[in-house]
Amino acid sequence: MKRDLHPARSVRRHLRGIRVMLNIFLLLALLYTVTLIKVLLIPLVLAAFIGLALNPLVAGSARYGVPRWLSASVLMIALLATISIGVGSLTQPAVGWFHDAPAMIKSFVPKLKSVTQPFEAANRATQSLVNSSSGSPSRAAAPTPATVAISAWDVVSNAPKVLAAVLTVVLLVFFFLIYGDLLLRRLVGLAPNFRHKRHTVSVVRSIQTEVSRYILTTSLINFTLGLSTAAMLWLLHVPDPLLWGSVAMLANFIPYVGAITTTVLLLLVGAVHFNALGQALMPALCFAGITAVEGNLITPMILGRRMRISPVAILIWLLLWGWLWGIPGALLAVPMLTSVKLIAEHVRGWEWFAHMVQR
Repeated sequence: MKRDLHPARSVRRHLRGIRVMLNIFLLLALLYTVTLIKVLLIPLVLAAFIGLALNPLVAGSARYGVPRWLSASVLMIALLATISIGVGSLTQPAVGWFHDAPAMIKSFVPKLKSVTQPFEAANRATQSLVNSSSGSPSRAAAPTPATVAISAWDVVSNAPKVLAAVLTVVLLVFFFLIYGDLLLRRLVGLAPNFRHKRHTVSVVRSIQTEVSRYILTTSLINFTLGLSTAAMLWLLHVPDPLLWGSVAMLANFIPYVGAITTTVLLLLVGAVHFNALGQALMPALCFAGITAVEGNLITPMILGRRMRISPVAILIWLLLWGWLWGIPGALLAVPMLTSVKLIAEHVRGWEWFAHMVQR
């Protein structure tokens, strides 16, 4: 009898190994597919998140008898008008900073003279020793400063791609808002019996509510952070405070990395526009204080402990989607991770993933 058990155990072990290898191949194929069709998936994922964030407003209007198409149209017009006004007002200062960056860096270098003097002295001493030992002085060619230029042809050639991407996202959000409930009813219709239908409705409604609440709340928190940053920079007399407030708002969708990047940018901006050390450090220090309060007090208090995710999981997820999709992947990574966590909590067999990524 014992001899018969050993072959069966060996077969089960081999089948388990085959299953693991197939899962690895499936994961690699999935990553390759996601990378290959990222041009299609990025607008789709972005539109899904925007639609989930706006869906409670459309659903609330429908309870008062307002047609979904009407409330969705009003929301989309208001959203497009706000984005157009914001982009129009921020384009000129952003282009100005982009063009003036080489000159600003050149003016910033003399301010570091007192810090870099000891290193320059050591470098000159080392160079003189090398020249004396070689017998012939060598003179390095002076590097030519890089020029940054954007031609009109670059703008014209890239405009159709940008307009097509924006139009795709707008249309997808509009149809998600109108036909979201219809898609839900068709999904429920696939269930085999009434008990499964009721369970499907409960799970999908719960996921939709929680994901919508998370995305809308996070967007409002980041918008408030951007306004606070702009107001702080205006009080400190930093040029273009709305531009840097918008940068802070968008970068805050990338936890840790976004706050660090914005702090470094504000440090450079302060160093360029202020001569005194205290004034130069104030924008970055004040922003660091704002983000510390937001990240450690306001966001956990509003979202609750259930929405908190491990920093290790966030960094791994950021690296993965930043590598796959670039900057759009980094911006969408944490909303995707939080949504997957909320979905995994309601799907049988995937509770382990929610437990692993939770803080």
